[in-house]
Amino acid sequence: MTPTVPPGAPGIPARWTSSAKSGVGSALSRHSQVWFTISHGILNEIYYPRLDSACTRDLGLIVTRPGGYFCEEKRDATHAIEPFEAGVPAYRLVNTADDGACRIEKRILADPTRPTLLQEITFTPLKGAVADYRVYALLAPHLVNAGMGNTAWVGNHEGRPVLFATGRGACLALASSLSWRDCSAGYVGFSDGWQQLHNTGALDPACQRAEDGNVALTGEIGFTAARTKAVLALGFGATSEEAAENAFASLKRGFEPAAKSYVERWRKWQSGLLPMDRHGEVNSYRVSTAVLATHRSIAIPGAAVASLSIPWGFSKGDDDLGGYHLVWPRDLVETAGGFLAAGDAASALQILGYLRSIQQPDGHWPQNAWLDGSAYWPGIQMDECAFPLLLADALHRAGHLPDARLKTFLPMIESAASYVVRNGPVTGEDRWEEDAGYSPFTLAVEIAALLAGADLLDACGEKAAAAYLRETADGWNDQVERWTYVTATAICKAVGVEGYYVRIAPPDSADAGSPKDGYVPIKNRPPGDTDRPAQEIVSPDALALVRFGLRAADDPRIVDTVKVIDARLRCELPQGPLWYRYTGDGYGEHEDGAPFDGTGQGRPWPLLAGERAHYELAAGRKDKAVDLLAAMERSAGPGGLLPEQVWDGTDLVERELVRGGPSGSAMPLVWAHSEHIKLLRSLRDGAVFDMPPQGVKRYIEDKTVSPVRTWRFNNKIRTLPAGKTLRVELLAAATVRWSTDNWATARDSQTAENAFGIHLVDLPTASLPNGSTLIFTFFWPGTGDWENVDFSVMSGAQGSQ
Repeated sequence: MTPTVPPGAPGIPARWTSSAKSGVGSALSRHSQVWFTISHGILNEIYYPRLDSACTRDLGLIVTRPGGYFCEEKRDATHAIEPFEAGVPAYRLVNTADDGACRIEKRILADPTRPTLLQEITFTPLKGAVADYRVYALLAPHLVNAGMGNTAWVGNHEGRPVLFATGRGACLALASSLSWRDCSAGYVGFSDGWQQLHNTGALDPACQRAEDGNVALTGEIGFTAARTKAVLALGFGATSEEAAENAFASLKRGFEPAAKSYVERWRKWQSGLLPMDRHGEVNSYRVSTAVLATHRSIAIPGAAVASLSIPWGFSKGDDDLGGYHLVWPRDLVETAGGFLAAGDAASALQILGYLRSIQQPDGHWPQNAWLDGSAYWPGIQMDECAFPLLLADALHRAGHLPDARLKTFLPMIESAASYVVRNGPVTGEDRWEEDAGYSPFTLAVEIAALLAGADLLDACGEKAAAAYLRETADGWNDQVERWTYVTATAICKAVGVEGYYVRIAPPDSADAGSPKDGYVPIKNRPPGDTDRPAQEIVSPDALALVRFGLRAADDPRIVDTVKVIDARLRCELPQGPLWYRYTGDGYGEHEDGAPFDGTGQGRPWPLLAGERAHYELAAGRKDKAVDLLAAMERSAGPGGLLPEQVWDGTDLVERELVRGGPSGSAMPLVWAHSEHIKLLRSLRDGAVFDMPPQGVKRYIEDKTVSPVRTWRFNNKIRTLPAGKTLRVELLAAATVRWSTDNWATARDSQTAENAFGIHLVDLPTASLPNGSTLIFTFFWPGTGDWENVDFSVMSGAQGSQ
């Protein structure tokens, strides 16, 4: 046989696959280095050698028989999936052809001893005999996060046929315990095995190699009447030889020994967790704990990604390298909270150590990053810069970070606190990664983190620095309502409330009397439908003021905000109520179910039901929290995995969208599973598990207020409540020249540098009469220059509270 070059190079544009996973798994072993995902009855993305490096699109089966019969199991079969046992993410799959012709049973797991993915396959004809059918494995390599630029070929290892692929320094080898029969390599959409089998009913074995493109490999499994069970081993390595050696070593060891070791490792880890098991059809607690553990790195302890999926992956190509298999510091701290709630403090400590390793020199954390800490997106979100302080404090309070070890984290704590106080309270992006300004959620995290950081610094003997953090937190806490609470709006009248917290208010502007009077650009909306008044946009984000201990659950402002949230964002679904992220959200499918493509329509998030349940528990309504837990759990897809969003429209079967079921967004969302675990712990304890106590004591019980208001270049206040001292904070030493009589007389005040490199001075404004205006400017001794701009603050002005 003379090899031929398959036609159609380089193939159609590469695409990923469905994000609606029904299973995710990995071996709890540093030798494995393989993570796998499942949907529609087949393997999807398999990650190697790190969990931010996807190396396949999918690996499924095609069944043919004479007369043109063609059955692709992911499209033409019904699928059932179950784990080997609760909390062990190895899976049994049963795929039954829609026409009743055959059944395919699979067991899938990763070999704990080497980087090989094992798939035991049993083929059962339900009509006719085994000899009537041919069963083919179809593999789409997407090595190292790219579908293009791969090379595939049919080769051999020590005389046995193997399907190989390579790309970007990684290789894979697919071997079978039943020797391959006909095999081929081709270009997707033109000469791949799917096209050959669909069009001619047979493979073209002359197509032995497809170079530098979007390629696929196909091989016929050697089933016979006597041998209806085969094991496919997908080995990985830096070279094709290494990949083949791993595959055949796994085949030689056998599926059962690998399965025994895999299960024992998971049983051991699960046995060390708190018993909060759920006793329904699916033990959702053990699903959630397994999801968290599956998304951890092996080579880099403490690293974990947000999801082993690419939202709307079937419409995404190589330009979306990261998907959700990236590290988000916010999601990572939430993951640590899930581990801590489940009783695994060691994993939470590893996460804190990893966060320390990827902290940037100026103290912030990147918006998201690859496992090695290199930034992916360029944004900076202040909640992500503050969350690690809350994690360190939670570990310290629980006794898992004693003072001696805490001091090893002191540089991280000081640097993070410094970044927050120097750059807050305004955030460059809110937690939904879209808008800059004053976000109730971000403010709550920042303020709680400053109080937590103060306690940590106190424990390390840094009393002056701790006092400054508390002073800053007090000043910001006093102004949360000035920045984000509105009254007398059209929404107030429609809902029948006095006021509510907005989703986000833009940064201070000379064009607006206060931030909440400005406009917010809503992302992911069509051109011409973006900017809206801040007061028209509400979000469940305001509940963070309760979650992080700054406002009581029965605070009238919170109660009114909850009424507005329910009036505008609550969605009744078959599983119970869920909530949208905010008014006018555009991150989700289009109205007709077409995938999000930069614009769309936001859908309900099960995660937000968990957050609302925590609020209800804080308000003393445990029964409502229990109901919301049920709604959250009933939002899961097959296998118990929680999606980022669920579909809220009428059923669109052709798009696999069912009302109340998972949408095309990320699934599983680790953040949602962490929230689920924390909710189970909170219900068990009868109190919100992760509520920091400092704000509760300081603001709700002691009602501490700040005697100062702070002026900065990134927060130029223009009004000052009567009786407050004006504190000027700068990033360089300066002389502040100021006057209360329009420069008829003037005084100079020198700044002093504090522990965080902030140069500050308090001006004696507490006794100024209402309506007085203080004017000031700066002389910069470092350069010998005057600012040449006058700034002013009015005392006792309306709206300054």
